[in-house]
Amino acid sequence: MNEAQAKCATPDGVVDWHGIDRAKAHQATQKLQVRIAKAIREGKHRKAKSLQWLLTHSFYAKCMAVKRVTENSGKKTAGVDNETWDTPPAKAKAIVGLKRRGYKPQPLRRVYIPKANGKQRPLGIPTMKDRAMQALHLLALEPISETTADPNSYGFRPKRGCKDAAEQIFISMAQKTQAKWVLEADIAGCFDNISHEWLLANIPTDTAILRKWLKAGFVWKGVRSDTEAGTPQGGIISPVLANMALDGLAGKLAKAFPKITGRGRATKVNYIRYADDFIITGTSPEVLEEAKTITERFLEARGLILSPEKTKVVNISEGFDFLGWNFRKYNGKMMIKPAKKNVKNFLAGIRQLIDSNKTATQENLIRLLNPKIRGWTEYHKNQVAKETFSDVDHAIWKKLWKWARRRHPNKPKMWVKAKYWPHHNGCNWTFRVKVLDRKGNGVWLDLFKASSVPIVRHVKIKADANPYDPAQEEYFEERFQRHFKEEAHGARIKYLWHSQDGKCTACGQNLTKQTGWHVHHVIWRVKGGTDDSRNLVLMHPDCHRQLHSRVNRGLPTTLKSG
Repeated sequence: MNEAQAKCATPDGVVDWHGIDRAKAHQATQKLQVRIAKAIREGKHRKAKSLQWLLTHSFYAKCMAVKRVTENSGKKTAGVDNETWDTPPAKAKAIVGLKRRGYKPQPLRRVYIPKANGKQRPLGIPTMKDRAMQALHLLALEPISETTADPNSYGFRPKRGCKDAAEQIFISMAQKTQAKWVLEADIAGCFDNISHEWLLANIPTDTAILRKWLKAGFVWKGVRSDTEAGTPQGGIISPVLANMALDGLAGKLAKAFPKITGRGRATKVNYIRYADDFIITGTSPEVLEEAKTITERFLEARGLILSPEKTKVVNISEGFDFLGWNFRKYNGKMMIKPAKKNVKNFLAGIRQLIDSNKTATQENLIRLLNPKIRGWTEYHKNQVAKETFSDVDHAIWKKLWKWARRRHPNKPKMWVKAKYWPHHNGCNWTFRVKVLDRKGNGVWLDLFKASSVPIVRHVKIKADANPYDPAQEEYFEERFQRHFKEEAHGARIKYLWHSQDGKCTACGQNLTKQTGWHVHHVIWRVKGGTDDSRNLVLMHPDCHRQLHSRVNRGLPTTLKSG
């Protein structure tokens, strides 16, 4: 038992899950990750490999890996062993069990999920132990992948997202003198067909462990099958493996198409990728056909091909869909709008939800609809979407009107309107109902209106931004603060978040949408504490559980000011 493990062990030598210092575990792991990224930047690959070994054998890194797989959305989904780590003793035991020696992954549990085109996508679900081992090795691999990644790759990368990709396309095509042609590209079955040989020869991770994951096979209807290619969708490390397999194309295109050609004419080739979907811009279809040939050769070495049905060259005046948006120039002006297909699918889901709740109360229906409407508008609020939002509101109103009229077929229309759309404070035609708050007071619960969301321009992340570079820490802090202000949070949550500087009061680490948070009463309500903001703090869910566990056992606790 090492020193770190001994500090959080019970007298009988068993690791105490709630006794682990989360802040110290995070800091120790982050410190090693920063050193790995620095070694790669300096070209010291052997040193990076040694640091990776140190990290994957670190007790604190194992704690972080187990914490991740027991807090994410798939924590209750078991693999072929039907095992989940849902108790503190099970999590503590799992940390000790993450050992390289003797490790043998189990086959994946194969399930199928529907795709938008009607086909089915295979999903492989690893066991909890295999997920934790992947999370552990991902901690050591991600600093390298972030340091060597293509600058305009945005999918499955920390601190980056769809909106950054959209903004980069706008930057590359908005002006009149910029590229007017686009190669829309899609890789056929990217995750399912990546060459195992290429991954084993080129991914800078523990090759023996990686080979075991790739060759683990899968179980479907009780029958085990081998895997000869691909990395399973559902594995924690799979997106990073796919990203690293696709990294490098930007450099090849830049070499083949320098900014200025022999006659002084720029080809204006730009490459923007999100996961396995990407576009390449150019001055003409001929330029893009050449770029397509280079891309096909690049993918061939990795066992991949472009999808013939989804790969095409279009003019920006015709427009193209990418990531749920339509990019098009109207009379020379670039606009990014929600794609018609995306809007259609969203409204189909809303209508299905309303139809399946014909007998629900108005309050329950509003509580079901609001998160879906708010989430969809949050995704599109940085684009030219005001008109679309109004259209969506009208479509939802029409469906709700039918819902309300069906419930009261013998009542006049004005009676139905007064019941479900009562006039209040000068606001008319708002689907609302009066409910009781926690103090027993009557308050109005309104249906969220998409048109109420203001359009805010997104600020794209810097192409060379690296979260494992200490020199860019201040940049990421400022970016995180700005994004939090733009997101839809309650006034009290925003107040608490800002008063704590966006930090958990227990471990001192950032509170994000990904980590989630709990509102904790400093003086418990059972001990006379109130719901006043001065008695509330925000904490990570796991830190919150840890605090309550320590209090219940009479152990000391401390809350940091952030």
